[in-house]
Amino acid sequence: MDIIELAREIGRELQKDPNYLAMRAASDACDKDTELQNLIGQFNLTRMSLSNEAQKEQSDEQKIQQLNTELRQTYAQIMQSPNMAAYNAAKQNVDAILNRVSAIIGQSADGENPDTADYHEESSCGGNCGSCGGCH
Repeated sequence: MDIIELAREIGRELQKDPNYLAMRAASDACDKDTELQNLIGQFNLTRMSLSNEAQKEQSDEQKIQQLNTELRQTYAQIMQSPNMAAYNAAKQNVDAILNRVSAIIGQSADGENPDTADYHEESSCGGNCGSCGGCH
């Protein structure tokens, strides 16, 4: 089996993973959520109006501020939707898997041992080791 076929196999296995399946189900629930879809449509229309107003030679700053406020409020409503929250959580899980796969491949390409290569989240090391639990 060559490298490309192995990548395709990873793709097939990813699509069987419970995290991926949960993300797809959450995405479908978002698509079927009429209220959420209306909010997304409203968000997109407001974003277009904001863009159009900002591009005008004589733009109305008060209108721009009003549209920005509407945009933020609509975005907050979208993100508070239970279906959107479920989708975002499920997507984070899939992204974590993809980060690990990418890190293992990248580190292996850099000559590291594929059996020990893995993804390590960026640390917030401040340089003072007094209270540190250890690096990676």
